[in-house]
Amino acid sequence: QVQLVESGGGLVQAGGSLRLSCAASGRTFSSYAVGWFRQAPGKEREFVIAISRNGGSTYYADSVKGRFTISRDNAKSTVYLQMNSLKPEDTAVYYCAASSRKWLGQVEADFGSWGQGTQVTVSS
Repeated sequence: QVQLVESGGGLVQAGGSLRLSCAASGRTFSSYAVGWFRQAPGKEREFVIAISRNGGSTYYADSVKGRFTISRDNAKSTVYLQMNSLKPEDTAVYYCAASSRKWLGQVEADFGSWGQGTQVTVSS
């Protein structure tokens, strides 16, 4: 298993930007695909974005296409989520998760390791 710690959350006005980081420790980071999920109050956790082991493939939820970008630095064992043009509906706790599966997943069951989450609040 790999241990994950998210950082970078906070309060931002609508239209603003934030960059979240997901730092990993433990097993070889480059062996894992990484995804971000989010959970808004009163809602189920949902998939946001994911990146493959070498960074060559990415998946985006339709709701964040054109606004969010995911990248990774395997030398630093870190994945970044750049969030631009933030909207109030992006308010949620954001979780990063790691997957050892051979395919790039988009569902929670594909990801075996999870961070504790970081709060993102977008004010209108």
